[in-house]
Amino acid sequence: MKIHDHLYGSFMLEPVLAELIQTKPVHRLKHIHQGGASYLVNPKWNVTRFEHSIGVMLLIRKLGGSLEEQIVGLLHDISHTAFSHVIDFVLDNEEQDFHDQIFEKTIQQSEIPFVLQKHGFDFLSIVPIEKWSLLEQPLPFLCADRIDYTLRDLSTYNMISLDDTTEFVDKLKVIDGKICLETIEAAEWFVKAYYTEVIDFFLHPLNVYGYAMLTDILKIAMDKQIIDFDDLLSDDSTVWEKLIDSKDHDVSQKIKAMSRDVINDEDHYDIHQKKKVRIIDPLVLVGNDQMKKATELSTKVTELNQHALEQSLKGAFVRVLNT
Repeated sequence: MKIHDHLYGSFMLEPVLAELIQTKPVHRLKHIHQGGASYLVNPKWNVTRFEHSIGVMLLIRKLGGSLEEQIVGLLHDISHTAFSHVIDFVLDNEEQDFHDQIFEKTIQQSEIPFVLQKHGFDFLSIVPIEKWSLLEQPLPFLCADRIDYTLRDLSTYNMISLDDTTEFVDKLKVIDGKICLETIEAAEWFVKAYYTEVIDFFLHPLNVYGYAMLTDILKIAMDKQIIDFDDLLSDDSTVWEKLIDSKDHDVSQKIKAMSRDVINDEDHYDIHQKKKVRIIDPLVLVGNDQMKKATELSTKVTELNQHALEQSLKGAFVRVLNT
């Protein structure tokens, strides 16, 4: 199977990866949007978990990761519910990790273990996800998951150029199982891009408004038994159609209200929302195999981190217009 990705290029895939991509759980991710409620308030914000999962798999491959780690990269978001992290708000899950909590159960109840066994792989040998150092790293370090969602969102939404993205990917290196960068300039570029993602995009007033409104809609719908928990295990379009078809007055009014205009306004706001604090400090190659944090080499990165921390702790203040 040959596959092409606009960030990483074209690759021939092994049979196990090709067959996993064709499974129902992986195909379901085509209908789970990366930004949760984002596409409902701006149709252009439409990157899917499927695109991201393919990207993570290919980035791990490009970085020299094993076939097993590529498999885990492809499957790492398999348990995301409809509307992704919106469900964490619906379930009042402060850690915003509900999909991690149900990851193993979701896979075990699917055909994926059979496909893996058919190709000589054991599902239990590839979990937990945290043991794969290219796929996952705790903040403030780089990992394939973090790199891909940043580059994929921003390049798709024309917030960074594809040329700059390609140049950055070429600067990635792996030393002792950790992703680092060849130059401090590449680190500075990514830190700025990352905060464009997690501050400017995640905390964009329209994004925050969409999250808040969809959270309310889903809570109302669950309280009224219009949808149940099992519905959340389907996909965005299935749940959205069920909400619309219900013709419930409260739900319909909330859906209609999602089209309102919003602005930032710290003095007169209707919604205040915070997201997880995400501070990045990439490792940079110095000398042959030595690495240092970018903050040890660049005051620019230190300043960007401080600003991002302040913005994250403050959160977004959103005023709804046309009320």
